[in-house]
Amino acid sequence: MASLKELKGRINSVKSTQKITKAKQMVAAAKLRRAQAAAEAARPYATRLADVMASLASKVSGDGAPKLLAGTGNDQRHLLVLVNTDKGLCGGLNANLVKAAKLKAKELLAQGKDVQFYLVGKKGRAPIKRDYADRIEQHFDTSTVRNPGFEEAESIADELIEMFEGGKFDIAHLIFPTFKSALVQEPTINQLIPVPAPETDAAAGSDAVVEYEPGEEEILEELLPRYVKTQVFGALLEIAASEQGASMTAMDNATRNAGDLISKLTIQYNRSRQAAITTELIEIIAGAEAL
Repeated sequence: MASLKELKGRINSVKSTQKITKAKQMVAAAKLRRAQAAAEAARPYATRLADVMASLASKVSGDGAPKLLAGTGNDQRHLLVLVNTDKGLCGGLNANLVKAAKLKAKELLAQGKDVQFYLVGKKGRAPIKRDYADRIEQHFDTSTVRNPGFEEAESIADELIEMFEGGKFDIAHLIFPTFKSALVQEPTINQLIPVPAPETDAAAGSDAVVEYEPGEEEILEELLPRYVKTQVFGALLEIAASEQGASMTAMDNATRNAGDLISKLTIQYNRSRQAAITTELIEIIAGAEAL
């Protein structure tokens, strides 16, 4: 049985941990509002850009379609672009993303496809490396930047496009969390390259005659890379919001668990102290009777 001094030390240690988790919860809650607002503000732009691209892509086909839209004509080599956080203490967010990536890789490998990984963020590297060490094509380090933004998204997209044009893969899938709430962040897998032509009612049912200057091909040549950058930027915003939401929830649970542990240790401490006092009284009474 632990001594009173040991129990007192454990109680003080848990109280110190509880202060840290409470502080981190408050910091995450403050950062969450800004990150959530940024993620939600970017979604309409991405949706509208997809609609514009759908309208243009529906008018371009065959040899006139850019490579980013038409693809390589093959689907053998797949690249999984996994977006993780750089910091921990955010619950099962990274574990769920890695799990989704591994399931996708397992599915593609079962179909006889070649799978490679492109890792964004530090927390996804170790678990992916344990099972697919020889399939990690490259990784992008965002730990040196406090808040990864469009500049980092542009660098990632440019690197992916360069790899695609260099023939290193045929299809790229973007894996990231979609922020729903502080409690829910859903792993999402979208095809990134070649850019899928979105099916929209406006693009399919429009009978209006529109003349483009320059032509559709020239506009798509400029628009398609921007679309890829926008998708990567959106994923970075979603992971930022998801990280703060998951961290806030995890730290709240940790604070509650620390409080429960403090209560149990305090009860144990009081019982041990009472037992020690009772033992001393018995010894005193027994000594007095012996005299």
